[in-house]
Amino acid sequence: MQANKTTKIKKSGTSPQTSDPSPKNPGPSPKIPGTSPKNPGPYPKIPGTSPENPVLPPKKTPNPPKKSGITLWAVTDRPREKLMLKGPRALSEAELLAILIRIGRKDKSAVEIARELLRLSKNDLNDLGKRSVRELMKIKGIGLAKAVTIAAALELGRRRQSAASLKKPIIKDSRTAAAYLGPLLEDYTYEVFVVLYLNQGGRIKQEDVEIVSQGGITSTVVDPRIVFKKALELGAVSIIVCHNHPSGNLQPSQADKNLTTKLHEGAKFLDIKLLDHIIVGDKGYYSFADSGLLKTP
Repeated sequence: MQANKTTKIKKSGTSPQTSDPSPKNPGPSPKIPGTSPKNPGPYPKIPGTSPENPVLPPKKTPNPPKKSGITLWAVTDRPREKLMLKGPRALSEAELLAILIRIGRKDKSAVEIARELLRLSKNDLNDLGKRSVRELMKIKGIGLAKAVTIAAALELGRRRQSAASLKKPIIKDSRTAAAYLGPLLEDYTYEVFVVLYLNQGGRIKQEDVEIVSQGGITSTVVDPRIVFKKALELGAVSIIVCHNHPSGNLQPSQADKNLTTKLHEGAKFLDIKLLDHIIVGDKGYYSFADSGLLKTP
């Protein structure tokens, strides 16, 4: 009787009887070129790791942005809310400008930017109204849109100020003439020469103030023929001429005196009365008639 032959099966690897892989016997792993059991080859590099620091650092959670500026103020102190609660008269000039500016910078609120804007004009709104859009944009935080908004608001204020005088008052003296013309000329940064054409009762005849000439910062050239041509067309009985001094100096120059003499002689020849020549500025007005330098015919 023959003895049974047994075959020992290794615990790992494949059976000597078969080389077919199966779930219980998957077979040898495929060999990667350039590797060996002692040198298994490089592993894929993980971003942010190194041989010295193989562990990824924990992700930093960004801190929430800190509130700054007007958002930290009490609601009743914020310009817009303050205006609604107390009315516009309760706000300072900087707070009113801040409403137009709307948004500040990272380091400054809208109110602080408004204060910078006022310092640009020495805290004088009249001077601020004369600034161009480009000049306003010199302040950090004032872009084109904000500068245009501020310029438009200041122009509305100027027009409102002069609206009452545009109702064609009866011009009785230099004071009423200056009160009418001053708001119309105060924002010009160059000299402008205008004429009021009046009827027998001293009421202005034309629809708008006639700008006869405009020139530089210190002077403007006026042609008397243009002045009197319009006076004849309108049938004016008398005229008052006026120009501004952007420098603020109200004293007449020698050129102003020479022009006044020439206009006075021309008016006398055409039987038209030259009632006054007025110079207006930021600090008031100067009247040739009140100063005795103009003798009406």
